[in-house]
Amino acid sequence: MTEPARTPSKILFHYHPWSRAAGVRWLLEELEVPYDVHFVDPNAPGGAPEEYRAIHPHKKVPAIEIDGQILTERAAITIYLADRFSAGRLAPSLDDPRRASYLKMLVYNDAVVDPSVALHFRKIDHKPSEYSFGAYEDTIRNLVSHFAAHPFAAGSQFTAADTQLASALSFTIHQLKAVPADPNLMAYLARVADRPAYGRAQKLDAELMETVKAQHTS
Repeated sequence: MTEPARTPSKILFHYHPWSRAAGVRWLLEELEVPYDVHFVDPNAPGGAPEEYRAIHPHKKVPAIEIDGQILTERAAITIYLADRFSAGRLAPSLDDPRRASYLKMLVYNDAVVDPSVALHFRKIDHKPSEYSFGAYEDTIRNLVSHFAAHPFAAGSQFTAADTQLASALSFTIHQLKAVPADPNLMAYLARVADRPAYGRAQKLDAELMETVKAQHTS
């Protein structure tokens, strides 16, 4: 018996370009699933509108709504979308030996890279032993060592973890200047920048910001 066709999932992506959410836009383009974008401006006076708190408790991005459910947190969104829509292509299966490295680097990006680089950029001194993410110097050393030995986050193959880690590194190296432009890191960014989905995401971001700018000046 033929199974009835499944209604395609509707994804509403709450988003601001050139933010921590940029990697999720890239991931959606990699997955080639349809989605709608709701522009959110956390940088507006007072932050995002108060009603947006019903979507994200801190009025931040990214957030997605899918099949009537709301999902926040960059790593959680990435794991969910890649497992559901990539059919093993961007997320190693549960019995794949690469699954451990995939999850490790994906969570490491949010739990260690993000806070340690943020404090370094803000010139906030902290005692590494008193913070779960440890020392900035250890973070950079680990990233450089990893990409000296592996072409991608999970090893030899591009995965959804790269959409998040590469987005973070690109921003912190090129815009914030908070991470050194180490040759191993730059070679990694060059590898992932060749992907068509990355180019599409960049183009869509530029178009969205032009539209927003035009609306504000009209």
